[in-house]
Amino acid sequence: MSPLRLLFLALAIWGAVHPMAYFVSWFSENGWSLGAMLEAWHANAATSGLVWDLTIAAITLTVWILAEVSARRNWSALLAIPATFLIGVSCGLPLYLFLRTRPV
Repeated sequence: MSPLRLLFLALAIWGAVHPMAYFVSWFSENGWSLGAMLEAWHANAATSGLVWDLTIAAITLTVWILAEVSARRNWSALLAIPATFLIGVSCGLPLYLFLRTRPV
């Protein structure tokens, strides 16, 4: 495996673990309520802006993945879509790059 692929894999793992630690900490302090989490994400203009920034990035990444998968037939790359929406762009993007750069 190339050093670049290893870097993408390491970034995908970091992008899954690091943000999730904050989410789990927040849920343990505030209860397991997605509604309360959404409220916290829109607590002020700065957090709302960040949420929209990440949402637009996630949608853009999804469109890119779908376009490339239809052209390249790299079906495993579709795994990056649920990773993006269930974990975050910080996991989904490097995971997609890891899957995209595998030898065909």
